[in-house]
Amino acid sequence: MSSSAINKVPIGQKIAFGIGMFANQMFPAIMGIFMVVLVEDLGFPGWMWGVIFFAPRIFDSITDPIMGFISDNTKSKWGRRRQYVFIGAIIMGISYIIMWQLFRENSLQYNFWYFFLWSLVFYLGLTLFSVPYVAMGYEMSNDFHERTHIMAIAQFIGQWAWVIAPLFWIIMYDPNWFSSADVAVRQLSVWVAIPCAICAMVPALFIKSESTLQKDYEPLNSANIGNSFKKILDSFSEAFKIKEFRKICGATFLIFNAFNTVAALTFFVIVYKLFNGDAEATGIWVSLFGCLGALGTTFIVIPVVTWMSKILGKKKAFMYAQGISIIGYIMLWFLFVPGKPWMYIIALPFFSFGIGSLFTIMMSMTADIIDVDELSTGKRREGIFGAIYWWMVKVGFAIAGALSGLIIWIVGFNSELATTDQQSAVDGLHAFFCFFPMVGTLVAMYIMRNYNITEDSANEIRTQLDKRKTK
Repeated sequence: MSSSAINKVPIGQKIAFGIGMFANQMFPAIMGIFMVVLVEDLGFPGWMWGVIFFAPRIFDSITDPIMGFISDNTKSKWGRRRQYVFIGAIIMGISYIIMWQLFRENSLQYNFWYFFLWSLVFYLGLTLFSVPYVAMGYEMSNDFHERTHIMAIAQFIGQWAWVIAPLFWIIMYDPNWFSSADVAVRQLSVWVAIPCAICAMVPALFIKSESTLQKDYEPLNSANIGNSFKKILDSFSEAFKIKEFRKICGATFLIFNAFNTVAALTFFVIVYKLFNGDAEATGIWVSLFGCLGALGTTFIVIPVVTWMSKILGKKKAFMYAQGISIIGYIMLWFLFVPGKPWMYIIALPFFSFGIGSLFTIMMSMTADIIDVDELSTGKRREGIFGAIYWWMVKVGFAIAGALSGLIIWIVGFNSELATTDQQSAVDGLHAFFCFFPMVGTLVAMYIMRNYNITEDSANEIRTQLDKRKTK
């Protein structure tokens, strides 16, 4: 839909958008689990892991803003977004299956280059899908609260990816299911890719859009490619001139980056703090941490935050949600008791408010900021704003991977030693696990303290835009 669409969006349209979010989160969630096989079962050394982890994401961060510019300026009878979402879904599904067809009989170099090159194809498909897909959500409604409802439903559906994904740890390494983990990923990739590709197509098939054939957009042709790159940079510059957009990007970077830095330590903290280094004794407790946290987000955090946003406004809802998460981080410090893993469950509903509320509120805020940009520039640039916002998320994710290794080095943790021989290192990991994201959250709250787009100001901007279009 265009920005001039009716305020209320039919529930079917919201669900269609949410089904796309499930695919958008399920693909990377399962990839993070499957990638362990590269080291544990296929013998990839650390430098290969590093290249595979960072290079495709750098490629992704370059292609995202280009795709945002293309999507914003596409003239088509299907609108600006739907065709890219559909094509991207197909490329993601096919490349995801092919990417994981790795065999031990092949040489290490062959498996490395095979996976690396196909991962670039997958991330290209992800860019084609995700950038216009996110932009579709921004332009579905011009109503202040309806935007939050759209994002809340999308996050509710998308969170099931994080409920399901940890269960793959159990399936992959259970000999009753598969003879080895590399066999598991070859077969499971098919069962992941096909349903997720279909889910990714749903927004393209069912979310309405209007023809843009008669729109006055920037030309997209090879002769204009140099000028287009300049316009992309200009669009970035103009977006970051909006103070409120800088705030939500900075706050998201801090919260998401801090959370993912310590999320990589979850396995070590649970195994060595709660089970004295005995990985077999942990049973399902590592998987439960992720599953129960995602379930708490789905059934507690998202409904509560959506309600708070409507009653208190988006900024206050953000502040309260992050404040509750700080309580959760403090509780995790006291409730990680050796031999009593069930105690950490008490902290999970509080802990989940941090990352669980983040994208529901921030994506809704981004849609409001796009109105501010349109009032200033006269352009609707959902693709560019979505690309910039998610670029911050992806860069943060890459940095988080590096910081996780740095923390392990700082505390002197060694997985080959027993807990009794490195109790200070285990306690150091536990301290970082609880307090590092707390610091990131507090700084993010400070940045957002004077965010000033309220319901009244957003409605006033919307009124001015409607008057301008009427004229």
